[in-house]
Amino acid sequence: MQRARWMAALLCSVAAIFSFGVVAQEVWPARPVRVVVPSSPGGGTDVFARVLSQGLSEVLKQQFVVDNRPGGSGNIGAEIVAKAAPDGYTMLVSANASIAINPVLHRKMPFDVDRDLAPVTRGVSAPLVLIVHPSLQVK
Repeated sequence: MQRARWMAALLCSVAAIFSFGVVAQEVWPARPVRVVVPSSPGGGTDVFARVLSQGLSEVLKQQFVVDNRPGGSGNIGAEIVAKAAPDGYTMLVSANASIAINPVLHRKMPFDVDRDLAPVTRGVSAPLVLIVHPSLQVK
């Protein structure tokens, strides 16, 4: 009986110690999140970012603010995110250009895609289809 009480007290102590760490952690997002879009307002990427931001704002009860930064083939907006604090409060919603193609096209990039950006998820998939007239005789 004495051993059972000792074990119960030990387990309660351990649970209390670990619960202090959980209470001290900040729940994300605790403040507004900046969503950088490296293209002009009204384009496909911007529309997707606005729909995504609105949905995240409703679900997470925190503001997600779209910040359009067009120019430089997407490098301007991507650089802002790459050089932001890695705290999860600055996100990039981008087409492939600024993160996949630009490092090959430009000798000197203002950031390192592999080191400075972390992919989260793919938002949109846009497959391409080539259609030709049947008289062309190609398959």
